[in-house]
Amino acid sequence: MANMLEILLRVSLGFAILLILVRIIGNKQLGQLNVFTYISGIVIGSMVGDIILHSDIKFFPSMLGVALWVVFAILVELAALKSIKFREVFDGQPIILIKKGEILYGALKKERLNIDDLTMLLRTNNVFSIGDVDYAILEPNGDLSVLKKQAKRDIAEQKYIPTIVIFEGRVIAKNLKELNLTQSWLDGALGKLGIKDRLDILYAEVQEDGQLYVKTCADQK
Repeated sequence: MANMLEILLRVSLGFAILLILVRIIGNKQLGQLNVFTYISGIVIGSMVGDIILHSDIKFFPSMLGVALWVVFAILVELAALKSIKFREVFDGQPIILIKKGEILYGALKKERLNIDDLTMLLRTNNVFSIGDVDYAILEPNGDLSVLKKQAKRDIAEQKYIPTIVIFEGRVIAKNLKELNLTQSWLDGALGKLGIKDRLDILYAEVQEDGQLYVKTCADQK
């Protein structure tokens, strides 16, 4: 009887720990998880499984270890929400693999990808020719985002790849540089929209036609 109660307790608390982890992950789909969150799920699942199945493992000290891991995972997720720099380290950054139709071999090498890998990723986006691609961006979760070349009659209308240049009040200088735009241009574009304080901006995006689209914090209320 005591054995059955111990098993019930182990299973119940193990289930509760895994439920907490699911709540931490929230509504993210598997493909949206970063590497850390994905590995944390595997580690915690393995730890809880061992605690449930192996009666020789001391229950409460082991559960304390699982709880501490969950706490650390929560703290890391919160830090990533609060800090852009931490988020860049934690989640990684998108990497441009094809720019204006040209393959960036240095970026491929950095990500340890070859041409076969690139063409396979393109095929998952229903693109069977590299020549059809204007931009290809490797996302932090491993997915490839593809912007196809427009028809010749539309090319004159497309000046830029849509890019966020301000996020939560901070100017993303590297994105401005990538677009060959300056801080002066950005300030002028914001002035035309009647925005004086960048801290009021949730995000600002340079669109294909060169116009600046701005979403302010007030819009979210």
